[in-house]
Amino acid sequence: MQSNTCILEIRRDVFQAIADPTRRQIIEMVARQPLNVNAIAENFDVSRQAVSLHVKILTECGLIVIKKQGRERYCEARLEQLQEVTTWVDHCRQFWATQFKSLDNYLQKMQTGKNQTNE
Repeated sequence: MQSNTCILEIRRDVFQAIADPTRRQIIEMVARQPLNVNAIAENFDVSRQAVSLHVKILTECGLIVIKKQGRERYCEARLEQLQEVTTWVDHCRQFWATQFKSLDNYLQKMQTGKNQTNE
């Protein structure tokens, strides 16, 4: 009898990456200059292993690439992936601006109608 084993591939995206404050800090750090994991870990009160996991997630999302220089491996930022976030935020901003403008127009009509009945 064969087992029906299903292996799910985890697809990480840029939204998962920026959801964590530690990862956002790591992105900011390596955006300024390439750093190795040890240099990144020195800035946090978590283990190097925890920082390595965050770096792995950022790498899977395409926000960081690892480049080898001699014996060291440096994390470099690749912020092009953040365009997806920018596009989504702009869409939400436009949507809510339209909604609030519509609400403002409605409230102005209500206020105008109230003022006319009081005269």
